[in-house]
Amino acid sequence: MKTNYIPLTQQEVQDNGWESLDVILVSGDAYVDHPSFAAAIIGRYLISQGYRVGIIDQPVTDDDYQRLGKPNLFFGISSGNMDSMVNHYTAQRKIRSEDAYSPNGQTGLRPDRAILVYTQKVKQFFKDVPVVIGGVEASMRRIPHYDYWSDKIRNSILFDSKANILVYGNGERQILEIAQAIQTNKSLQNIKGTCIISNEQPEGTELISSYQDIKDKQLFWEMTKIFTESFNTKTLYYRFQDRYFVHNIPAEPFTTQEIDFIYSLPFSRDVHPKYKGKRIKAFEQIKFSILSHRGCYGGCSFCTIGFHQGKTIQSRSKDSIISEINKISTMKYFRKTITDISGASANMYGTFCKANISETCSRISCLYPEICNNLVVNEKPYISVLKAARLSKKVNNVFISSGVRFDLALKQQEFIQDLAVFHTSGLLKLAPEHISENVLTKMFKPSIKKYLEFAGIYADICKKIEKKQYIIPYLIVGFPGTSLDDALDLAIFLKQHNLQVEQIQEFTPTPMTIATMMYYTGMDYEDSQKRIFVPKGREIRLQKALAQWFIKSNKKLVFEALKAVNKLDYMNFFYRKEKT
Repeated sequence: MKTNYIPLTQQEVQDNGWESLDVILVSGDAYVDHPSFAAAIIGRYLISQGYRVGIIDQPVTDDDYQRLGKPNLFFGISSGNMDSMVNHYTAQRKIRSEDAYSPNGQTGLRPDRAILVYTQKVKQFFKDVPVVIGGVEASMRRIPHYDYWSDKIRNSILFDSKANILVYGNGERQILEIAQAIQTNKSLQNIKGTCIISNEQPEGTELISSYQDIKDKQLFWEMTKIFTESFNTKTLYYRFQDRYFVHNIPAEPFTTQEIDFIYSLPFSRDVHPKYKGKRIKAFEQIKFSILSHRGCYGGCSFCTIGFHQGKTIQSRSKDSIISEINKISTMKYFRKTITDISGASANMYGTFCKANISETCSRISCLYPEICNNLVVNEKPYISVLKAARLSKKVNNVFISSGVRFDLALKQQEFIQDLAVFHTSGLLKLAPEHISENVLTKMFKPSIKKYLEFAGIYADICKKIEKKQYIIPYLIVGFPGTSLDDALDLAIFLKQHNLQVEQIQEFTPTPMTIATMMYYTGMDYEDSQKRIFVPKGREIRLQKALAQWFIKSNKKLVFEALKAVNKLDYMNFFYRKEKT
């Protein structure tokens, strides 16, 4: 390419010596040419395969949609790195004051339900051009799902958008196969990692008899169960009116060589020049970080990473990661600190299933309720990567700032040692999520005992090496199945361990998760006949207030919560009487 960026304008298309574009990507994010941004990585990959690609970033006006003209093959549409509704609204359905993926945090540059809006506009101006939808929003909404913001069951976004095909999960394989199929006038059916609409009933497993049935909560529970246990190995379908939604099995995981190639593409690792002088917060947060692997086998009930990237850990080679560090070190903004070398969970790097069944196994989690015997948890590969990174002459510090699975780390003692000695910047983030065993079982998370065991080992190492480092726990309140008594237990735990956690997440029901199914139906995932309490409204506010008893304005709410569970005597536990 003659420019360092994927074209955003007709002038940039011409600067590349191109007369027209094969593919135009429409994204809800500002364009950052970095492998953590979906439009950049899909665009760069297609260009590497010989296709001419342009990007329409955050279109608002009719002219925006038409500025690159008509693509020869298709439009690829995504809301960006986040679901647009999650991006816009808090757990209380209040509008967020900032968009981390927009210049200077400006809001209003991405519409609600962005994929629907973008697809409608593209079809308005280019009726005969195929539309491919993908990214987090499409992937999370690919089957009938409960939508928290409208408080109702919505159909697959493929039907609602009227797109030609939906890509879910890691999209590089699928987008290339789609481009080749459209280019040669071949069918888009049977492409792994995609969903289509068919006029004929397919062979496979029926999710539900029809979309109309899904509004029944028992049937919604059954659909979630079938999908969770079968989507990796079977073609799934359901009927809507006189057509069928078809969910093909996932695309195959990448080999190390394949994923190395993707991350070797010539990303400029910077914002497009049109944003010069403007800050894009999401980029600032990851500009010194490196993705070491894809996939996650944690299987937490509130998370969809396993539904997107799969359970198989797809690790980059050490040489690939060090090569990226060397590239970062040449950037004008580099300050000799790598802030993260990680994936969904840092210490999953290099781990694998020795039975080679991670994509076909019916277990939701390889870690819950206990670590699977087939999981090889050798920490040597990750330790080797971290050591090579910190020994680089161009780097002073290499930190792990994203998540670490503490239950997995208990089988990786050398990793805990190196984590404490070399790779903590002062605060280590861990995600016990709660302390109540009742709640943790609903989350598919390990016992708090394992968290405490890890914390004890980590603290002993820090004391021995005389470094003041602390663990900051990630916590969720208002999770399905959480009572006020559970919330009180959490608050007592935090007070006893002298933990004042400023940021506590309120559970947000996001599409397609098991936790969201439990929120909507009030049914336990393991047994639909077992009803669970679902906290809502003020109940969630009381739970959060208990966990943050130390905030002055919460005292009245703590009193209300304790009164509700007949434990007002705990007021003295949380608030010592002031001396008069």
